Amino acid sequence: MKMQKGFTLIEIMIVVAIIAILAKIAIPAYTSYLVRGKLVDAQSALTSGRVAMEQYYQDNRTYVNGTCPASTAYFSYTCTTTATTYTITADNIAGVGLGAASSYEYNIDQSNTKSTTAFPGGQTSSNTWISK
Repeated sequence: MKMQKGFTLIEIMIVVAIIAILAKIAIPAYTSYLVRGKLVDAQSALTSGRVAMEQYYQDNRTYVNGTCPASTAYFSYTCTTTATTYTITADNIAGVGLGAASSYEYNIDQSNTKSTTAFPGGQTSSNTWISK
């Protein structure tokens, strides 16, 4: 009697099924992890931008012409200023870095009010930055 070596078709199908199940769970979780990591870019720049605006106000007693954060790899920043108020907006650069979830927009103002005005799925938040 000959001894055969190798895998049967059913064994290979079981392994493929296990890999498919793991991939179905792991790929979305990994993608979400990457997006959350890139959102920190905007939140960090907005916080630094707020500090820079407050320092400018202490020196000049106006927010007009204050320093706005420079664009980063995933977000562009705009500053709307008056003599006594400002709003810094971080807008995701469309199609860059965040894939299908590329519709994030964050704001911060002179009273440290943080808001999310655009978020995948149409959700908004008036008192915090959405990061998940």
